[in-house]
Amino acid sequence: MTGIIDIGGGLRGIFGTGVFDRCLDEKISFDHIIGVSAGAANAASFLGGQKGRNFLFYTEYAKRPQYMSFGNILKNGSYLDLSYIYGALSNSDGENPLNYENFSKFNGTFLTVATDCITGKPVYFPKEVYKKDDYRVLMASSCLPVLCRPVDMNGTLCVDGGASDPVPVKKALLDGCDKLVLILSRPKNEVKDDSIDKKAAAVLRSRYPLLSASLSECYKRYNENVRIARDMERDGKAVIICPDDLNGLKTLTKDIKKLTDLYNSGYEKAGQILKLL
Repeated sequence: MTGIIDIGGGLRGIFGTGVFDRCLDEKISFDHIIGVSAGAANAASFLGGQKGRNFLFYTEYAKRPQYMSFGNILKNGSYLDLSYIYGALSNSDGENPLNYENFSKFNGTFLTVATDCITGKPVYFPKEVYKKDDYRVLMASSCLPVLCRPVDMNGTLCVDGGASDPVPVKKALLDGCDKLVLILSRPKNEVKDDSIDKKAAAVLRSRYPLLSASLSECYKRYNENVRIARDMERDGKAVIICPDDLNGLKTLTKDIKKLTDLYNSGYEKAGQILKLL
């Protein structure tokens, strides 16, 4: 069973959009898809058969104050207005709707990763949770801790899946994948440290202690799972698609030229997938 994982990475997730758009052009399909944060949104558009759709989210819509701004914090308590991104823009009457009909026809497995605020553990939402014009699962998976208010998923408060399972390679193997494509949004030899996560963990400690504890250990899980994927790659069982250089791009950097370059890099590097299939 061939699987693909897109770990997202804020606006750097445009790299994964390039990868999936190349897959659409090459008519590459997968049995098992796991998306984390922006990676889940990339995968949803891939399943919708919508080449170029997500490119606009990163390069056009992200410039709008309705999408992300400090004004949103005053209005609804979140820097990112997830209801605008995955509601007003993405619903059937929106500016750039997800093709839910195509999406729903996928007969493989699609998991969207979020994190339970109370337990600090990952929640793997199946494709069936998605309903037409109800994309709260994407909101939950992309809900950045501290910067966004948690999303209520039928009684379970959730934040970004990257807070608990940032690189779900072990999950894919447990689910039966014997071949794997891993999309990273940073170079594969880059070792992640805890410098950013520990700051967020400190803010969350009093209200969500188990989420805070999970987030503070997140960098270890990231590095461990990338290491597993690199071992698989050496054995010819995986392909890791990743940027060579981020050119200073951070999670929420809105530099259109650099983002476009990152998209083009993802599109080009996705050709490596063909050698795995």
